[in-house]
Amino acid sequence: MRVISIFTNDTAISRETKRQLVSKLENSGFHTEDFFSEHSELIICVGGDGAFLKAIHKCNFPATPFIGINTGHLGFFQEISPDELDIFIENYKQGKYRLQPLSTVKATVTADGKTIEHVGLNEIVIKSSGSRSIHLNISIGGSFIERFSGDGILVATPAGSTAYNYSLGGSIVDPRLNLLQVTPIAPINTTAYRSFTSSILLPSDLSFGVIPECGREYSFILVTDGIEYRYEKMEWIDINFAKPVINLLRFESYDFWNKVKTKFLDDRVEIL
Repeated sequence: MRVISIFTNDTAISRETKRQLVSKLENSGFHTEDFFSEHSELIICVGGDGAFLKAIHKCNFPATPFIGINTGHLGFFQEISPDELDIFIENYKQGKYRLQPLSTVKATVTADGKTIEHVGLNEIVIKSSGSRSIHLNISIGGSFIERFSGDGILVATPAGSTAYNYSLGGSIVDPRLNLLQVTPIAPINTTAYRSFTSSILLPSDLSFGVIPECGREYSFILVTDGIEYRYEKMEWIDINFAKPVINLLRFESYDFWNKVKTKFLDDRVEIL
């Protein structure tokens, strides 16, 4: 029995798309489930990018391939639209696809004597729990780099470079590159704090370390793909690549930079 798991958000168009999808898949010989199990050969997420990220976290970053059906707005991760269900099923049955591996990022947090790990596909964000500046001592590869002051720090994977990172003025990174991008959020430069004002790129073998400045902030928020975690008396954060790799199912026509063009630029503009 070939099992496919289906996750969806709660919008009307997503529910209707899921209903049609389940009918078409079962008529094609597949068994569908509303949850993820070790028997699933594919995970389908119906919704936007937010729903896609929630599904990945809910499934705990499995090796099972994902594919998205876009019923949201941008839909950067999503591969197909609701009117392409028949084409999708036929191509999938014939094996006309490839897997695109996406790296994940991990934050190891030490706070109040305890150590906890958080994994994200897009990014890790560190910011103050209140509407005030955050003060951090930053290190790269174990070497002190700067005393940061500002609204926060974002560490993005290549997959997340087109999300919050891009809104902050960070660079779009091809997912075939194995690097992390550190982007400051509203950095402040004074005589007391000298901060980078643009993104920096780190190779996969270097970790990014954060130590909150003593006596200043004791309550922090760490955000992984939009999921918030509040910490009191944070002592240390170490951010680097995580072991899980998310495999996206892509069809033969997929091209990353063409998707960037169609999602962020006016594709009607042509170079003469």
